[in-house]
Parts: sequence; structure tokens; C-alpha cells
Amino acid sequence: MITTVTLNTAVDVTYVVDRIRHGNSHRLAAVRRRAGGKGINVARVLTALGHPTTVTGLVGGAAGEAVRRDLSASGLPDALVPIAGETRHTVTVVEEEADDASVFLEAGPPVTAREWAEFKAVYGRLLGRSRAVVLSSSLPPGLPDDSYAELVVLARQQNVPAVVDTTGTALLAALAARPAVVKPNRGELCDTLGTEDVRAGARSLCRAGAEAVVVSLGADGMLALTPDGELTARPPRRMTGNPTGAGDAAVAALSAGLARGTPWQDRLREAVALSAAAVSAPLAGDFDGPTYLELLERARAVPLASTP
Repeated sequence: MITTVTLNTAVDVTYVVDRIRHGNSHRLAAVRRRAGGKGINVARVLTALGHPTTVTGLVGGAAGEAVRRDLSASGLPDALVPIAGETRHTVTVVEEEADDASVFLEAGPPVTAREWAEFKAVYGRLLGRSRAVVLSSSLPPGLPDDSYAELVVLARQQNVPAVVDTTGTALLAALAARPAVVKPNRGELCDTLGTEDVRAGARSLCRAGAEAVVVSLGADGMLALTPDGELTARPPRRMTGNPTGAGDAAVAALSAGLARGTPWQDRLREAVALSAAAVSAPLAGDFDGPTYLELLERARAVPLASTP
């Protein structure tokens, strides 16, 4: 089983418009609502790929109940922990003419020390049945920057490898706990480290404790620094659609490869193909199956040329 952790769950709302005209009203071509948060998106992809997966995290209020109902309807087992605060909403506006999306994120409800302790008790029990754990998204208010580091340590104590997908101080704090994989995108890496040199930034994350670093580069594919060397891969063709769930699909592929112990070149090839196929799907957490199989057949991960 793979356990995904979403400490800042959400009701994801997606609006589809032809194009945004600033200062004007817009009639929506489509509106979609579903349980969201990066770890939940990862769990949807893993389940579609046939990997047993359990969702855990924190939910509260009427929005939290909506999250649980949607997960149940989607066939996703959950071990979510209730909190007093109201689960947040996020809004994605997909602009079809521009082939782009804008995302608006609420901060989320505050979490108390008691609620955090209750979550860690549930998390510890899940680790006993897990082959890998995914720790994704921002931290809600009330949790310290080293919260993911604490969860990585608990996973390591049970010999469960952890994938961390977050940014900023939460990412930097997690490195000392030696996660198996961290996966920022290019913007997150550069903003966190204050550098435009992606390769140098990824190397600094490895030096700080990450066993492997995978950086999403959008249409340019992915860069991976791994125990098997430095690799790169790009999708065989450019995709159009909604890119908001592409990174979560990549994390799903990486965590599945980690749980299976597949070679790094295969993991990266699968991550690039699945990430690109997710762009073709209308909602984060989904991917286009035929597109994934086509891209997987053609994608290649190759070693990077050695540089100092």
C-alpha cells in the first residue's frame, strides 16, 4: 500500500472559460467540484494505475464532509482525521483559448497541537502497512515548518521511504530527515533557494539530505539527481490542456516506482509520460489513459552530460 498525506485538504473547484477578459463578467463553460489537495490527486492517479492507496490528512466542517463523500464515491479509502476548522476551497480557472490555468489557494484552517498529535497516531498506524508514503502540499496554519521532517523521521523509523512535494521553509526543513525523494517544480526550486540554476539548486538539495531530487520543468520535462546518476527526460510531444495536476501525476509515478524498486531511468520515464498525460485530462488527479500508454512507449530518460 502507498499512503498519501494531505495536511491541507481542499474542495477543488474548476471553472472553464474561453478566455479571461479582466474587469468583465464571465459565463462559465463548465464547473467541476471534487475532493482535492495534492496528496488526494496523487492517490487518484495511483488508484487508476492499480496501486492500493490510502488517503490520510486533516479535514473539518461541511467542506471536510464533502471531501470524504467524494473520496468514498471515487472508491478511495480514507483515514482522514477530523479537526475543528473548516477545510479550505481552491479555485482553478482554465482559460481554453490561452491553453493556461490560474489557481487561487485559500490558506486553510488552523491546526491545534492536539489535532496534530491525533493525526500522527493515525499516520503511525498506516506506516505499518505502507511500502511508501507521499507527503504533499503546503502546511496549514498552526503547524511548524518542520512538520514534514517529523513525518519523514517517523516513516524512516518503520523503513518506509518518503516522497516530499512541498516548497519553501517546509521543504528545507524536511531535507535533514533524509527523504527518499523530493519533487519541486522549477519555480518552487528557484523561489525556495533564490537561484535560477536548476541543476545547481537540485544538487544543493541533495547535499542537504535528499536521497534523490526530481525537478519538474513543464514542457521541458524533468531533471533527476538520483543515486544512479543525473538524468533528464522530456515528453515526446507538447501537450495542451490543464497543467495543474501534472506534478501530482509525476509524484504518483515516482512513489509507485519507489514502492516497486524499479530502476531510476524507468521511474523518470514513467513520471514524464504520466505527467504529460495528466495535462490532457480536465481535472487534477486524472490522466488520459491512451495518451499515457502512447507517451510511455516513446519517452526516454537519459544521463546528463557531466559538469563540475
